[in-house]
Amino acid sequence: MTTESKQAHVYVGLAGEGENIGLGGVYRRAYGGQEWQSIAQGLPPEPQVRALLAHPDNSNTIYAGTNQGVYRSDDQGDHWEALDSEKKDVWSLAFHPSNPDVIFAGYEPCAISRSLDGGQTWTNMNTGKVEFPNITTYMRPTGKRVIGIASDPTDPMDMYGAIEVGGLLASRDGGESWESIIDGPYVRNNTLDLHGVQVSSAAPGTVHIITQVAMFRSRDRGQRWEHVQVEEMFPGGSYCRDLAVAPDDPKTMYLAAGAGGGGSPAGTEEAGALFRSRDVGETWERIDIGDIPPSRMYGVAIDRAAPSHVHCCSALGQVYSSHDSGNTWSKSQVPVELSRSRHIYTLICA
Repeated sequence: MTTESKQAHVYVGLAGEGENIGLGGVYRRAYGGQEWQSIAQGLPPEPQVRALLAHPDNSNTIYAGTNQGVYRSDDQGDHWEALDSEKKDVWSLAFHPSNPDVIFAGYEPCAISRSLDGGQTWTNMNTGKVEFPNITTYMRPTGKRVIGIASDPTDPMDMYGAIEVGGLLASRDGGESWESIIDGPYVRNNTLDLHGVQVSSAAPGTVHIITQVAMFRSRDRGQRWEHVQVEEMFPGGSYCRDLAVAPDDPKTMYLAAGAGGGGSPAGTEEAGALFRSRDVGETWERIDIGDIPPSRMYGVAIDRAAPSHVHCCSALGQVYSSHDSGNTWSKSQVPVELSRSRHIYTLICA
């Protein structure tokens, strides 16, 4: 049953990582407005919010992945309640493609849990077969973390988990059990530093992964990989941070990217950019958002209820919004001091 929201909003989650932990938090801005509002009532102290998820049928319900587990709000973020999940760092949240009562959460260190009742209760999934490729590094004090989860919409039993500094996981039983599958797209460690994974219903069995230096694609459920050509933002690649499939047109995909990052040469300017593909990732074009963000583009979100509304954000707080499928853009700034210890990790709209 669909519940009409009181007002559509853009939401951003703020956090640090490793030794750089700041205040964190969640901020909200109404469509058409410029004022950003802190909405942290009920969240843990200094919440590190690295994942946000909006219910596809009820835009009043928002989920937040924090450093103390998963939280839910049923009033667009005015109040939050802790759910019965593990009280550790959540890095990703995802719905089952056809049943929003089924939710997956990805953690640091690497673990995946599932709820079958809209987040009320959670069960740990089996990651006992996960073995990371030897080429990957352990970046103390951070561990391998599940930074993205995606299902094949045409076969939800087929699922994938992107591991930051750890490669790709797959589940062939709807998330019950997971194992490492990636073996091929890398010639150096930073191609296994994944930041996201997506599967479009327009290309069943085709998996797109994004890394700190490039995008890769497998057309056979992860057995073989090819490098996807996107405009280089530093010599040899682009720092790819978020990937989204348009809800109204599965052939259309958006990529948040930038220069800078661990895979780029020293001294590279950290400019951000938004790219779009209209042919399920075969070709990509840079979108003119009317500005060059001074930091890498960190997130992209599309409104399921109004897919012509597209939003993207930089790590340092510039949020860009289009209400005409990316033809024209407006800009706002999250009104807090942002740095390595406190920057935007996630963006949604509902």
